[in-house]
Amino acid sequence: MSHLLQFDESLFFLINRDGQSVVLDWLLPIWRNKFTWIPLYAGLMVFSFYKFHWKGVWWVLLLALTVGAGDMISHRLIKKQVQRPRPCQTAHIMEEVHLLVPCGGGSSFTSNHATNHFALATFFAGTLGVFFRRWRWLFFVWAFGVAYAQVYVGLHYPLDVVAGGLLGCLIGAGTTFIWKRIP
Repeated sequence: MSHLLQFDESLFFLINRDGQSVVLDWLLPIWRNKFTWIPLYAGLMVFSFYKFHWKGVWWVLLLALTVGAGDMISHRLIKKQVQRPRPCQTAHIMEEVHLLVPCGGGSSFTSNHATNHFALATFFAGTLGVFFRRWRWLFFVWAFGVAYAQVYVGLHYPLDVVAGGLLGCLIGAGTTFIWKRIP
């Protein structure tokens, strides 16, 4: 386990410190901000009503369930049990972290941002992908960008976002499964 954590820390510094760029220093704090994506969420909700009519209400409810389940499982269950400190809170490395946003409180494992965005990407691809067959992979590029940004800005280790991403994909697959059972 210690080898895995050392590898995780090395990979963190490869992304956070060694991979610095003026453009990414500007872009990624914006990219990871949940408020940046409100127009996307609103647009997809409008699109769901346009395409699904009144079944769009179910789509919005499942969207809320997707985010709620992701937040509850990642934050309230896993983070409370694991209690891994964030890189910006870890005593032996905190001075070396290239921190671009406030460190915040709470634990690091698993990343809520990664969990929620991969859950949404999976849900969007599974429910709206029929309308965007050739482009649905972009939902996952978007989620990967958010997860990567969490490491880049100094808030999470790579393992935190990988685990969060996997958890999110499972949650999104679950709500997509429910969506496909609605007549």
